[in-house]
Amino acid sequence: MYNDKVMEHFMNPHNAGTMEDPDAVGSYGSPVCGDMMEISLKIEDNVIVDAKFKTFGCGSAIASSSVATEMIKGKTLDAALELTNKNFIDELGGLPGPKIHCSVLAEQAVKKAIYDYASKNGLELEGLKGFDPNAEEDDHHHQVEEE
Repeated sequence: MYNDKVMEHFMNPHNAGTMEDPDAVGSYGSPVCGDMMEISLKIEDNVIVDAKFKTFGCGSAIASSSVATEMIKGKTLDAALELTNKNFIDELGGLPGPKIHCSVLAEQAVKKAIYDYASKNGLELEGLKGFDPNAEEDDHHHQVEEE
């Protein structure tokens, strides 16, 4: 069901754990499947210098969190906001159809963390225009980008 890259990120997730004194935290969950993600960020000069995650969920949710944190590290906030669930799926080499929503959870958790930082620091970021930090997971099903 899962390819080798997804299994690698599931069995040996990168950046799993908590972060002491993060600059931003974004949590996102799915009432549909029960997956929950929390992404913590360290940010210097609007660049993500470190990212950690805690995920309660299936292998696809853990792999999506792992690859998302890898992909956003070293990026500016604006560049990180340009990443979509499709980028995470591509980096993982694909996800089974019923598990694509897990990549959306990762995208939304990243956006929530960046929103948290921007709101604390009075930043207006182009990639957050129209973003609703209080939207539920079901509201984002229409945003799922499949391969």
